[in-house]
Amino acid sequence: MDVKKAALLAGALIIAIAAALMARSMFAGNPDAGQNVTQQQVEEGPQVLVATAALPVGTIITEGSFRFQPWPKDLIEDAYYLKDKADLAKLQGAVVRTAIATGQPITVGSLIQPGERGFLAAALGPGMRAITVPVSVQTAVAGFVFPGDRVDLLMTQTITGSEEDNSLKVAQTVVRNLRVLATDQRTDALNAEGKPEVRTYSNVTLEVTPKIAEKIAVAQNVGALSLALRSIADNAQDLDAAIAGGNVDMPGNNDPAAEKRALSLARAGQPEDRTITFSTGADVSRFERRTAPQRKTPQQQQQEAAKPTGPVVNISRGGPVQAVELKGK
Repeated sequence: MDVKKAALLAGALIIAIAAALMARSMFAGNPDAGQNVTQQQVEEGPQVLVATAALPVGTIITEGSFRFQPWPKDLIEDAYYLKDKADLAKLQGAVVRTAIATGQPITVGSLIQPGERGFLAAALGPGMRAITVPVSVQTAVAGFVFPGDRVDLLMTQTITGSEEDNSLKVAQTVVRNLRVLATDQRTDALNAEGKPEVRTYSNVTLEVTPKIAEKIAVAQNVGALSLALRSIADNAQDLDAAIAGGNVDMPGNNDPAAEKRALSLARAGQPEDRTITFSTGADVSRFERRTAPQRKTPQQQQQEAAKPTGPVVNISRGGPVQAVELKGK
């Protein structure tokens, strides 16, 4: 290699090294320069509606389900809800049609609005059914049960026995932790102004399992049904009981995120019909019965049916005395 080529090669190498050192010095003095520029561009761009928590299919949207978040302008889609353009009051009460992850933008197609076709079916969880029961002002907590609340279903009935026995009055909790889907044709608790409004109604639609739907259908013919509103704090207590009883499958890999997901799913709650409690008339009055009255056997009923109801004449024809009922005039 001649001297001229060697000199050119050495000069190019020196220039490259100098440029690399200058770039390193510049970024070392301000390491967040590129990040700050990108963040500033995002903050100054549009804001889209995102989910504040994981929203599974069937979740009824509430005020705390979403928030606005800055979003890169180049990534904006037509289906996103943009700030100053979205009517948040109309979104409350909508049902999630497709699952939405935490922080994911909420799209028009991922929600179904009340009144739209398939709304109630979308509100149901997998494997669940919807059943409607009649209620009154007294049996529905004076109208303070709203869609999204959870209730217990009570049944009252009167058990009769023989004529000389007092009937047994009893009330029992048939099912616990039922989710209210609708009251009459109302699927949210807000009025046109977006404020909660208490109304009276005559029907309540509940989310149940297929087996519980059968039980409720029978219970409507056995006695009168009433609703008992559950406290929000009861869900945490039920979750602790489910974990202690081994009814919640917790991940065994000590992953906090996986445990949080499992607990959130369990906290949603499932209807429970295995533990039935009851109270009888004697629990509220000393003059009422505590046990079911004695019922007559079929033989006793036949004997009573054969007893004469009119005047009777005893006749003896050289043998046993026979009672003959006088009928007619």
